[in-house]
Amino acid sequence: MSFLSEKRIKELAVQANEIRKSIIEMLLEAKSGHTAGPLGMTDIFTLFYFHILKHDPKNPEWAERDRLVLSNGHICPVFYATMAHAGYFEKEELKTLRKFGSRLQGHPHREYLPFVENSSGPLGSGLSQAAGMALADKIDGKEKDRFIYCFMSDGELDEGNSWEGIMLAGKHKLHNLIAIIDRNNIQIEGVTEDIMPLEPLADKWRAFNWHVIEVSGHDFKALNEAVEEAQTIFEKPTVIIAHTIPGKGVKSFERNYKWHGKPPNKEEAAMALKELEEVRF
Repeated sequence: MSFLSEKRIKELAVQANEIRKSIIEMLLEAKSGHTAGPLGMTDIFTLFYFHILKHDPKNPEWAERDRLVLSNGHICPVFYATMAHAGYFEKEELKTLRKFGSRLQGHPHREYLPFVENSSGPLGSGLSQAAGMALADKIDGKEKDRFIYCFMSDGELDEGNSWEGIMLAGKHKLHNLIAIIDRNNIQIEGVTEDIMPLEPLADKWRAFNWHVIEVSGHDFKALNEAVEEAQTIFEKPTVIIAHTIPGKGVKSFERNYKWHGKPPNKEEAAMALKELEEVRF
């Protein structure tokens, strides 16, 4: 990682906007999939794949790479789009999202693409998988060589398995594990605090012996500094609660839980792409 200059921040913002366009185009072509979460997490994915992660698109199975576990696999349109823009595969393949025989399934499958660290779909299992990777590195004496990152949704914290992973990581003081929560406050049936209240979320993680940082999920500088801080904590794992706007970038999609699990139609996609095209940096 390195310091983020204003020039670099602008470059990341431009890149994120291009990825958002790809997400809309993918969902339109697929005629199914999730919209709000992918658009909301685009800035975070962009920062990681174009600035933070130790990885190599030309050598995706590089043994010393950082590991990124995607727990909320339903937001995979942003995962696939970011990886394509980063050079892991041709952008043209994005048009095969959710189609029969495609490598780009509706939830990631680790045997289909070389850069996918875990298969995900059932919510709540990703943190346990990431904790296992971090613990294995600690046992093997490789905990200083790389970080294990786990991207999570806030809605999946309704799952008991998430808290088992949180408890395990806290017990073993897995400082090489950094979780990033997409705190967008929605899930498929409504607002998280109506469905199953999560607050006080930060206090709950602290109670399980985690270092907690809260930050805007759309502020590249603040996010970068949060990850830098997390990397300096040696006595416990860290969770970054990233407050995001679901549907970010398309005003009529933003903060509307109804866009959690549906794609735009032709007219909605045209409107969204026009809005993204008009963004000025």
